[in-house]
Amino acid sequence: QVQLVESGGGLVQAGDSLRLSCAASGRTFTIYHMGWFRQAAGKEREFVAAITKSGVSTIYADSVKGRFTISRDNAKNTGYLQMNSLKPDDTAVYYCAADLNRPLRSLLEYTYRGQGTQVTVSS
Repeated sequence: QVQLVESGGGLVQAGDSLRLSCAASGRTFTIYHMGWFRQAAGKEREFVAAITKSGVSTIYADSVKGRFTISRDNAKNTGYLQMNSLKPDDTAVYYCAADLNRPLRSLLEYTYRGQGTQVTVSS
């Protein structure tokens, strides 16, 4: 098993940047694909971005492509989501998730997830 803890959320203005972190503990982080999804109040969960175990391949939702960058530092057992040019529509609780084998596009079905960190973007 792996335990995931997100951090880095907060209240920012439109156009600002934030970097979210996902600290992993338990089994070796390098054996897991990982990624981020978000859930705004009253809405369904939404895939944001995902990255392979090695960090070589990434995918993004169209809504964040060009603004968000996912990365990971396996030596630090940590994943990141750099969010630039934030918009009010990005307001949500952001969760990181990890899985041994499911493909990146199945992020919403990933086995392990953290408790989330709130991101609020004011206009």
